[in-house]
Amino acid sequence: MIDVLYFAWVRERIGIPKEQVETKALTVSDLVEELKDREERYALAFSDVSALRVAIDQELAEFDSTIADAREIAFFPPMTGG
Repeated sequence: MIDVLYFAWVRERIGIPKEQVETKALTVSDLVEELKDREERYALAFSDVSALRVAIDQELAEFDSTIADAREIAFFPPMTGG
């Protein structure tokens, strides 16, 4: 099981801040595809992954990163600041 966390508008579209997911995914992209196949709200949230960032165990990662030993995956929009 992997803890999947959703932040900002990703959380708003999916409707929950986090969940535990049982997955056979090998990469973040594989996980996204599994989630998109669940329900329309996931498909909407992940319709444009170029507008998202991902962290694996609190380290920024790419969507082609492996998730074999991951405990937590977080999805969030890019941060802006000043």
